[in-house]
Formats: sequence, C-alpha cells, structure tokens
Amino acid sequence: MGGNLLTDNLSWASTMFAYNSCPPDPEIVGTRWKDMWLERLEGSVLWLKKWLEHQRFDDYWKHASVFLNYDKIKCPVYAIGGWADGYSNAVFRLMENLKVPRKGLIGPWGHKYPHLGGPGPTIDFLNEALRWWDRWLKGIENGIDEEPMLRAWMQDFDSPVSVKRPGKWVAEKQYPSENVSMKKMKLKNGEIDFYGDLPDYDHPLKIQSPLSVGLFAGKWCSYAASTDLPSDQREEDGGALVFETLPLKEEIEIFGTTELTLSLKSDKPIAMIAARISDVAPNGRATRITYGVLNLTHRDSDENPEFLNPGQQYTIKLKLNHIAQHFRAGHKIRLSLSTSYWPLVWPSPEPVTLTIQPDNCYLTLPIRSDGKEDDQLTDLGKPDLEDIMKTTLLVPPKREWQVIHNLATNEVTLQVINNDAQYKINDINWAVQKDVTEKYSYQSYNYDTLRGEVISERSFKRNDWAVYTKTRTVLTSTKTHFIIRATLDAYEGDVRVFSKSWDERIKRDYL
Repeated sequence: MGGNLLTDNLSWASTMFAYNSCPPDPEIVGTRWKDMWLERLEGSVLWLKKWLEHQRFDDYWKHASVFLNYDKIKCPVYAIGGWADGYSNAVFRLMENLKVPRKGLIGPWGHKYPHLGGPGPTIDFLNEALRWWDRWLKGIENGIDEEPMLRAWMQDFDSPVSVKRPGKWVAEKQYPSENVSMKKMKLKNGEIDFYGDLPDYDHPLKIQSPLSVGLFAGKWCSYAASTDLPSDQREEDGGALVFETLPLKEEIEIFGTTELTLSLKSDKPIAMIAARISDVAPNGRATRITYGVLNLTHRDSDENPEFLNPGQQYTIKLKLNHIAQHFRAGHKIRLSLSTSYWPLVWPSPEPVTLTIQPDNCYLTLPIRSDGKEDDQLTDLGKPDLEDIMKTTLLVPPKREWQVIHNLATNEVTLQVINNDAQYKINDINWAVQKDVTEKYSYQSYNYDTLRGEVISERSFKRNDWAVYTKTRTVLTSTKTHFIIRATLDAYEGDVRVFSKSWDERIKRDYL
C-alpha cells in the first residue's frame, strides 16, 4: 500500500500456508488420500518469500494489474465492496475507467459477502447478483442497467468503539460525480483552515512518531469483527502531528478520495508517512474514517523508487482511501500525520524525523451536495439465509485483540486471537476447526526488534479418523534484510507424519 509492506502480507501468506497444508477428504479420493496429502505437504512453498522478492511494481505484479489496460475488459462489470474492506478503492477506479456497462456498490461491510458480513446493514446480495446476471447473461430487461452507476453507504458518526455504522444510501449516475467538488484547505499551526479565515503560519513542524502509533489502527482488510476495526484515535494522536478544523458551522458530506499535499524533508534516505482523517465529536471521541500511507521513496514511481536526499525539500501528494462520510455540525475534522503506523505497515529501516513546512501544505476534501438519485433508489432487501449449510457447533469461536505493554522489559505486543468455531457439517459428518494467533511486537522502540508471528492450526475429523496441521511463520527485519523463519508440522491422529522448516533472508529494496 503506497509502496509500503502491509503486515497483512504476512497474515494472508500465513493463511494460505495453512490452507495449502489441508488434507483431501478420504471419502472423496479414497485410500490414496494420504499419498496425495504428503505430496501436497512436500510441495508447500512460502508465498511470503515470493512476495517479498518483489518489493516494487515489477512484472510479477503487472500481469494481474487491471489499471494498465482497462480496455481489455469487454464484459459488463458489477464491482462490490465495503468501507471496512481493503479493496474498496478499486470500485471507484473501475467506475471511472471502464468502457463497458458497469455498476458499483459499496456498503459499510468488511471483507465478507454483503448478505453475511457486518457492520450492517446487510442486503439481499444474492438477489442483486441474480438481477445483474439475468440482465447480461440472459438478456432480461429488468432495469438494473438503468439504475445509478454507483451506490454507496454514506456513513454517519458513531462511537469509535461501536461496530454499528449508521447512515443512508446515496447514489451517483456516474463517477467522477458532478455532485462532488474539491475543497482545498491550507494546513496551519495545528489547524485546518476550513473557512479560510485563520492567520498564516509558516514555521516548520517536526514529527518522529513512536512505534506505538498504529496499535489501535485495526486491520488493513477488516472482517468487520468488533476487534479488527480502528479504535478511538485519541490513543494514536499523541505520537502524531495533528491538524483539525474549528467546530463545523454546518453539516457536510464527503464522497470520494481525500488528497493531501505536503512540503517536507527527511533526515533519512528511506521514510514513510501515514495520514488519517477522523470525525471528532464534541466530547472529543475520534473515529477514523479514512487513511493513506506512502513510502516516500515511491513518491514519483512504484516501479522505480528513489532514495530521499536528507535535508532536501520535497512536495509530495498522497491520496487517502475513498470514503463517504457525513460530518455533523459541531464536529471537527482532524488530520493526523505520523512517521510510522505499526503494525498495519512495516516501518522504515530506522526512525525518521520529518520536517513539515505548512506554508505549502494542503488538505483537499471531496465535498458532496445531495444528488437527486438519492431519493430514487430501489430497496436492496434483506438477506435470505434459509439455505445455509446445516452444522452442529462443537466449540464456540474466540476473538481477541490485546495490546500488552510489559513495563518490566519495555516490550509491546499486539496479540490477535482469531479462532473460528469448531463445527460439524451434518450432511457429511465432517468436523473442522481453524485457530489462528498473530503477534506483532517490538522492544524499547528499537526497530531491529520488530517481529511478526502467525501460528495457524487446522483440524479435520470424521469418526475415528483425524488430521491436524500446524504452521508457524515469523518475520523480522534488520536495516538491510527481511528474515523469514517458518515451520510446517502435520499429524495423523497423534503421530507426526511430516515436518519441514524454512530460514530465508531477503534484501530490503527501498523499503
């Protein structure tokens, strides 16, 4: 993201490491199941290693990058996402650049189907998909192609610790929208000049953030559980450079991407910056609504990054994630800047001090006026869940996010426990369980102690037959290298039938 390494890279690679260790079902493949399983285990590779070998936008990534040639897409496209998901920006890019019939839908959801995932409201997604396929696969004139191109959930304020996302549906007949105008505001001494009436301030501001900024950021690709959404941003802002508006005199809505222009210099050749926008209530509670991160060596190119010259002034532009947000009168809009955002993003090789020159720094918001399409929207319905697979619950799920600061050792750990329910699929008498523990830590604010660890356990059982696998991936770094250590163990019953380990070093490449 923005030329930075997301720790979701480690998390998702570890997820696939575990999935790829799972056995075939003996009732489907017969007695050869074990030979097939052992062959699969022996062929296991570290996706994390492959990804880390490509730290810039090279041919490995280009082959699957739609934006390099939108015209290659010839079929109608319905792009659907959620504000809490990691991929919602793609919906806007597709609406703006495709030439085929297209439609976009963005709800408040995380990385779940819109009829299953939170935060609500959930919708009758299966019927919505069927309407699209009926129109473009069967030629049924049902009117879906005459509806607004883009429909989105305009979020309203709620407590930062709430999993609810109050709001309303809004729509645009096209994107970019004629209902959205860009409002450019100057950054001053801790203030955003929303009304253009604040005195100028041109003295430089410095920021070097502690590694603790980001511990309450939630997950890059949230599954919209109460644990993986961002918490109250006051937990983060003590280590950030903060600008905010005066209390708003009237309510406003933003829709699209917020743009940030900064004039800055760095004291190191590799640096990053994270920018967050929060909706601040009159009681001070701050709910993050969008953010963006940029590896400053990628300021001009993700394909050909360049070191910073320490002390040289640069003007950089950063686009934050798209969002639709309603700000109430009396609330404030807050911009927070930090030089790290751990553990959502793997930090630069060493601590960095950025010097911001406010006289050439601007925040540009996409201000939306009401569109006439908002009042002409069809009802997306309620989900029909009657046909969901019948299961028996054996062990309930367990979800925990814990920030632990050991004052005796000055070690800080974010521990994530994400254990799915153990359940039996009734029709096939097949019991499954998935347990995952992730830990992200550092000690004494020392960058060389950064550590990410993911342990995944998978189990399968039918009558007296039982299989269990355990994968463990540890990622650490030095100023010059990433280091991966991983293990895979597989058991049939109580007997370990396979074990393999990896120890890899990969050179950092402008990262």
